[in-house]
Amino acid sequence: MKKAPSQEEIIAQIQKILEERGRKALEMARKTVLEEKIECKEVREALKYFMTEYWQDLARPTLLSLACEAVGGNPEITSPIAVSMSLISGGIDIHDDIIDQSKIKRSRPTVFGKFGRDIALLVGDALLFEGFTLLHEAIKEGVPAEKLTVIIAIIKKMFFELGDAEALEFRFRGRVDITPEEYLQITRKKAADVEAHTRISAILGGGSEKEIEALGKYGRLLGMIIILGDDFIDMMDFREVLHRIKKEHLPLPVLFALQNQKIKHKLNSLLLKKTLTKNDARRILEITQEAGGLKLLENIMQKLAKDSYGNLSNIKHSRQGLRLLVQAALPPFGEEWSTTTKGI
Repeated sequence: MKKAPSQEEIIAQIQKILEERGRKALEMARKTVLEEKIECKEVREALKYFMTEYWQDLARPTLLSLACEAVGGNPEITSPIAVSMSLISGGIDIHDDIIDQSKIKRSRPTVFGKFGRDIALLVGDALLFEGFTLLHEAIKEGVPAEKLTVIIAIIKKMFFELGDAEALEFRFRGRVDITPEEYLQITRKKAADVEAHTRISAILGGGSEKEIEALGKYGRLLGMIIILGDDFIDMMDFREVLHRIKKEHLPLPVLFALQNQKIKHKLNSLLLKKTLTKNDARRILEITQEAGGLKLLENIMQKLAKDSYGNLSNIKHSRQGLRLLVQAALPPFGEEWSTTTKGI
């Protein structure tokens, strides 16, 4: 029996695919933005910082390429759409940082953290306008009228879902009584952009209605896996844990732990403190682990992964790359982790 690849081997494979499929679109997006004539020095520097140092999104162009190929289409035709969607996603990302007051992510200053709210807002707007302009040009040039109407409807639906999710998330701030079910409903809405990418690409590739629907469902599930994977990563970084408690909402493992009546009071006494320390973050992680919060997160993510593979069974052509995207998005739950080596 062939030995299953290790997580390290899976990551190495997907990194190679990301470079092969996503690098061209990312470089085209950078070139397009940096060639714009911008007189304001601060905005120009912020755009350059975001596009050259901060934003490394190879995943979305890669996803478009793989989904198109999976229905028998030419993946090269997705490049113009990939450039525009990458810029739109970048603008949304910057606006999300402003809303969440995220000054640092993954140990790097965000545009909001480095340049302030006003410049970040202008940069986010610039990327959105640039992205929509390029999207209009891309679909006007190479998309039949009947497909154009459907693609525009998908993008509109995506934005309304993302906006709705962000607005609903406001209600979660500072609360310890949110149920895991409520959290997962919002997570599903936030995964709308990944579904939009797979649906649009399947349409461009000439997929059947069955294939478009299957890849749409796959995209929604993959998006949820990515979002929940961030919850696991955030739990391992005390800065992210403290920021989410103070400025955003609790990660799903903590919400799971709060359902355990035996430890609920103990956990609440930490979460509701006016001032939290690194030791508090470490203790929150320990209690969450003891209550089974991380295990329950793993169970949810494994179920989502299984369902995503099930949708891929309806695809006739290349599926391996899409499977690898799911596998790479799953955190290393089975590995031993230490609170002293993961930033906690």
